[in-house]
Amino acid sequence: MKTINGMNVTLTDGELTEREMRNREYLTELTNAGLLQNYYQEAGLAQNFGAKAMAHHGWEDPSCQLRGHFLGHYLSACAMRIAATGDGELKAKADAIVHELARCQQENGGQWAASIPEKYLHWIARGKQVWAPHYTVHKTLMGLADMYRMAGNREALEVADHFADWFVAFTDGKSREELDDILDFETGGMLEVWADLLEATGDDKYRTLIGRYYRGRLFDRLLAGEDVLTNMHANTTIPEVLGCARVYEVTGEEKYRDIALAYWKSAVTDRGTFATGGQTLGEIWTPPHSMAARLGERNQEHCTVYNMMRLADFVFRQTKDAACLDYLERNLRNGILAQGHWRGGSLTGEATPGEGLITYYLPLRAGSKKGWASKFNDFFCCHGTLVQANAVHNRYLWYQEEDRIYAGIFADSVMTTEVGGAKVTIRQRRDTLSGSVQAAGDAASNQALSADASRYGIHPDLRVQVFRVGTDRPVTMELQLRIPEWAHGEIKITNPDGTPCDAVKQDGFLALRRVWNDGDEIRMTIPLGVYTIPLEGESKEDVRAFAYGPSVLAGLCTEERALVLSDNAPENLLAHENEREWGMWNDCFRTRYQMQGIRFVPLSQIGYERYQIYFPLLKK
Repeated sequence: MKTINGMNVTLTDGELTEREMRNREYLTELTNAGLLQNYYQEAGLAQNFGAKAMAHHGWEDPSCQLRGHFLGHYLSACAMRIAATGDGELKAKADAIVHELARCQQENGGQWAASIPEKYLHWIARGKQVWAPHYTVHKTLMGLADMYRMAGNREALEVADHFADWFVAFTDGKSREELDDILDFETGGMLEVWADLLEATGDDKYRTLIGRYYRGRLFDRLLAGEDVLTNMHANTTIPEVLGCARVYEVTGEEKYRDIALAYWKSAVTDRGTFATGGQTLGEIWTPPHSMAARLGERNQEHCTVYNMMRLADFVFRQTKDAACLDYLERNLRNGILAQGHWRGGSLTGEATPGEGLITYYLPLRAGSKKGWASKFNDFFCCHGTLVQANAVHNRYLWYQEEDRIYAGIFADSVMTTEVGGAKVTIRQRRDTLSGSVQAAGDAASNQALSADASRYGIHPDLRVQVFRVGTDRPVTMELQLRIPEWAHGEIKITNPDGTPCDAVKQDGFLALRRVWNDGDEIRMTIPLGVYTIPLEGESKEDVRAFAYGPSVLAGLCTEERALVLSDNAPENLLAHENEREWGMWNDCFRTRYQMQGIRFVPLSQIGYERYQIYFPLLKK
């Protein structure tokens, strides 16, 4: 179990654990030799005169200036998995990679441990264009720091610490203006890794590096409340601000916290999002509330989704704003799960592959389709955030503030913590209300009778979360249950016998403060229903996306279609379709009152089909 926000959290959710397993399969499929190919080349440990084929291509090809960036993501993903599960196979694999990086570092003179030449950084110091050397180097440092912090690899810390000495020397003697000019080239999460290493070593050289990597040209304007994001590249600045969040966590300097909160305000609160919860077109921030003109083939870069979720987590821990949890849930469902490790069948009967690894972007233009990358021939940036995002899904599920326990994203899990000296375990599970455990057409499956089978003859349009408390003695604590933005009516909190619980509505949560005993159980019943999300911007049409619970619904369309309103309630345009298979309720829909019907499915179920998210609504 991995410690998350001071708690031990074990994931039991079937869908999310399946994504973890697919991710692990990919991690084990990649060879150490392939991952290290550019590090060996740079250190002169393997020379390629054109006769030897490289194992990895795309951005990992030796001709790419970002070559080697993926290995750092890979080590971070392994470290997360090792911490969560104690995976011995991945630990042996990752430890061997760290040892080879140490060997490369010695061949490079004892400090440099990167996959690219040192001169790339000297080039940007002279103002010469080169593609993001700090970004590439940061990934290696990040992977090393994570292997120490989460997987206990001491050699990783030693390599990172010696590597940092190179950057001290590189920045020595440079004026503030010279440093600022360097920081105007993409720096990735360098600030974050300096904070990680400061925490790990206590060495003052990292305070020096934090000061030198303070990007005042961005941070000071954020603190002044300026909009410095519109039409600017998103994922160059998000990691820099995550660095500020981490510096605050390590040093307690409130200015860094204020920078992170100011960024969140500018990027999310004051700007808005697409219905999916994501942002950007062509990797740049849209102007505030101007999404109508920004529907295209390159919306919602996966890296941006992953890193903004990390920022939302930080902001929630600082503010306890329930909107951050809604943001996390929406981006998980319509970003991380919609853009990576997809498996399924064709929804249209066409012959298509049965899986997709990662789609760099999530197109939102009508009639678009996802573009799935290969395992070995692409390795663009989102390959890296893919393996990190799906390494473990026990993040963002639970939070604690003294005797207050917050349920974050709703997912089956077991959380263990301490409250007032008592050991407390809370098991969360979703009651499927299906009346059956049969998951497929298997006659040998459990066929025990259940009252729910007849009680819910049709789709119940309810989500029921069950929370069961275990404790070694009675304990006073407060359980905070989020009122999700997608709730379609009044939420009920009840005891197992159906009697209501005394819950207080406050700041986006239903709070239950009481003495909890071992075995106490409550049920949270959330009404579900189709609802619509308007498209903000210059469009004079009424354009809406459809959603059910936290999932955006995609209409299977090869070209743009409009829907005709039969009344003034657009949510009435959809009705359940194919609502039940085996022991599962399906969240699939069809249009009503249209000349030509359209099927709607959760966006995360889309593989190779063309689809439409936003629909113009026409009045009769």
